[in-house]
Amino acid sequence: MTYIDSHAHVFSPEFEQDREEMLQRALAAHVTEVYMPNIDLSSLQTMFQIEKDHPWCHSLLGLHPCHVFQDYKEVLGEMEQWFSVRSFKGVGEAGLDYYWDKTFVQEQKEALRIQCGWAKQYQIPIVLHTRDAFQDTLEIIKEQQDGTLRGIFHCFSGTVAEAQAAIDQNFLLGIGGVSTFKNGGLAPVLEAIDLKHVVLETDSPYLAPVPKRGKRNEPSYLPYVAARISEIKSCTLDEVAAVTTANAKNLFA
Repeated sequence: MTYIDSHAHVFSPEFEQDREEMLQRALAAHVTEVYMPNIDLSSLQTMFQIEKDHPWCHSLLGLHPCHVFQDYKEVLGEMEQWFSVRSFKGVGEAGLDYYWDKTFVQEQKEALRIQCGWAKQYQIPIVLHTRDAFQDTLEIIKEQQDGTLRGIFHCFSGTVAEAQAAIDQNFLLGIGGVSTFKNGGLAPVLEAIDLKHVVLETDSPYLAPVPKRGKRNEPSYLPYVAARISEIKSCTLDEVAAVTTANAKNLFA
């Protein structure tokens, strides 16, 4: 039984003191692959070094919506140059975030469109962050969809109808620690959708699952998420591991 963490920021400063030990704990917990969505230019070099030292950790390239400012075109231009240097497993973390600040909403939208273009051009998936902005994110995905655009709605926390709308656009749902929260609201969604539309994630170092809630999250906690999904769907842990691992492998192939 193996797991894939489809979304973990293991390059984050929160792991500076014990990154190697943390990654060894992931392997011990049968997490055999970790996908690392980039945040901005400053996080690239640490991410690349982790990938070099641990080839089972894979780099994605993107600009997080909370890091989209007036200079976003210059930042994206500098990022895009990396595609001529090396390959990436996906685009991301891209998307829209209206929770913290709406100053650069139009810039966020345009940055998302540009990054959708990368995903289509290089035929790789895009990992989407959407907070208080699902409908606008979905509209841009529909606008950009040419039959090849695919990816993950990361940290999905919407309704059954929103889940189906994402699935209809050829996207998977990233399910993490929120699924274990008492009032997380994901039980109806997980009951309604097939496991073939789900990938597991931790979003480390954020959103640690119960019973680690409130602590720094890390990929070794992924089995707690899988266990909660197996409980909600009344299936075995082996089935959750097998199906979600296959989903991630197929998406990032």
